[in-house]
Amino acid sequence: MTFGMSQFLGVFFEEAEEHLAALEHLLLTLDIAQPDPEALNGIFRAAHSIKGSSGMFGFDDLTSVTHVLETLLDKVRSGQIALQAEMIDVLLESRDVLLQLLAAHKHETPDPSIPVEATRARLQRLIDQQGGAAAAPGVAHDNDDSFGFFTDAPGAPAETAPVVAEQQAYGLFADEPAPVAAVAVTDSGYGFFDDAPGAPVTASLVNRAAQTPAPAAERRSTDRRGVGGSAAPAESESSSIRVSVERIDSLINQVGELVITQAMLAQLSLVLDPSEHERIFQALSQLEHNSRELQEAVMSIRMLPISFVFNRFPRLVRDTCGKLGKQVELVLRGEHTELDKGVIEKLTDPLTHIIRNSIDHGIELPAERIAAGKPATGTVRMSAFHQGGRIVVEISDDGKGLSRERILAKAREQGMAVTDEMPDSEVWLLIFMPGFSTAEAVTDLSGRGVGMDVVRRNITSIGGRIEIKSMAGQGTHIVIRLPLTLAILDGMIVEVDKVHYVVPLTYIVESLQLKDEHIYSMSGSSSAVIRVRDEYLPLLSLHCLLNQTAAPPPAVGGLVLILEAEGNSFALQVDELIGQQQVVIKSLEQNFRRIDGITGATIMGDGSVALILDVDALPRLAGQGAPSHA
Repeated sequence: MTFGMSQFLGVFFEEAEEHLAALEHLLLTLDIAQPDPEALNGIFRAAHSIKGSSGMFGFDDLTSVTHVLETLLDKVRSGQIALQAEMIDVLLESRDVLLQLLAAHKHETPDPSIPVEATRARLQRLIDQQGGAAAAPGVAHDNDDSFGFFTDAPGAPAETAPVVAEQQAYGLFADEPAPVAAVAVTDSGYGFFDDAPGAPVTASLVNRAAQTPAPAAERRSTDRRGVGGSAAPAESESSSIRVSVERIDSLINQVGELVITQAMLAQLSLVLDPSEHERIFQALSQLEHNSRELQEAVMSIRMLPISFVFNRFPRLVRDTCGKLGKQVELVLRGEHTELDKGVIEKLTDPLTHIIRNSIDHGIELPAERIAAGKPATGTVRMSAFHQGGRIVVEISDDGKGLSRERILAKAREQGMAVTDEMPDSEVWLLIFMPGFSTAEAVTDLSGRGVGMDVVRRNITSIGGRIEIKSMAGQGTHIVIRLPLTLAILDGMIVEVDKVHYVVPLTYIVESLQLKDEHIYSMSGSSSAVIRVRDEYLPLLSLHCLLNQTAAPPPAVGGLVLILEAEGNSFALQVDELIGQQQVVIKSLEQNFRRIDGITGATIMGDGSVALILDVDALPRLAGQGAPSHA
């Protein structure tokens, strides 16, 4: 392949993946009894765009499958073939085959095991069963060809009906000068070179049965070219560009280094007299302001909606239910909640395992649910929302819940030290142990004891926390708490035994100096609490939690931070409050080892290393034996 063509391969693969994702979503939401014409058009256009574009690069296997696929879709949307439930299964399987072929071409690893011919045969059978006839193999264009590469090549049949535009064109060189007929480009127009110079335009209707103009609101969001082919002003063109993740990561790293440099300059300025070096302090203040704005702008580039993860689960639920003979409704909330791309990448596998387990082990068969007084269709709910400086993802089902007896019995079989008196919260955590599974038989869905182990490992690797609540006969509720970002945070620098630590600002409610009337001892316990505005809070000493060798200072007269973590408040005593600072997070586990109560490290302005506290873990550390301080 020539260099001039190969440079567009990356864009082709990205666009094709987007088309396949859109195709799957539309198929899963399609009403078989009364299919939405626009949804059918969208499905057709996705297949049509991939066919034209893949033919441009000589990917004949992709082209052959999508050609038969779009023939079937065209007959369905035109009413020549009635939509059936079997078709949805075959169309989804065809989509999976296209995704495999796309991956094989992308990574240049041909895979002869991909069932190309079998898929084409299944699609053709659906056409033949309804009395339809597929177009001759190898035909690259038909009357609706306006989306793929060179779709307007010389010799293509031309029509005069204008095409209603629905979305922006994303193809390369979409605005090349060309003699254009009276056309408004249809829908997505993702193909490359749609308007190649000198090519006569094929202007065919997306929906021939409904030749009504788009409403005014829709017309305002149409393609860049209006009726008559006149180019729209440059200001109306799409302002988005594709940028590789590597470049964004490099930019974030550079911003992180800038933040460290700014902190170093601020540290050096402490020896200067502000009255004599007023302009220097003004410049440093402006630098801090600009650095913060730059950091926020760069971090926003890396933020993605969690729908990137959520959108794959309707298909997972459908396929899993088909294998198990169960009926499940998936309810999604908060899909637009944004979090760091790095967090999203680590979240996909855990959520996949949790959803699959909820259906496999939690949701009962329809007959069992009806016998238990439940509706035949079970419900799995997924939601995401912000809470403080974290993202909370909740997954719940209305199934039979976890079996305490089976979990304890399995734990004993594996030699774990468990007792019947263990609280439920500790029993539920046993399912995260490596190799632990209560499945009676190994299947392709469960039974090997690796799923939930992967869940905990991936969640903890990004500083997250996972909790489980379950009630027999009512279902299971799983809560995952994740950091908003893995790069930069605002923190309060505190000192304990002449060592600096960072407390994320999002956890801090207030700070105060303890007086004697604030402190109360608990009878029968060495623990202490403080009373703040008629509320009693546990008092923890960072000295004790981190096992410092030096004796902690007395509580009376000491400084405490009132912190709120996972819905609970507590007081944390420290030696000194140094000040607020923006810090760059460095992974401690990758560069050293994991330490309980510590979520990462950062480089301070004087070049020293400060540890970032894992506030969520501090109450748990205190409960494991680190004494509080009275």
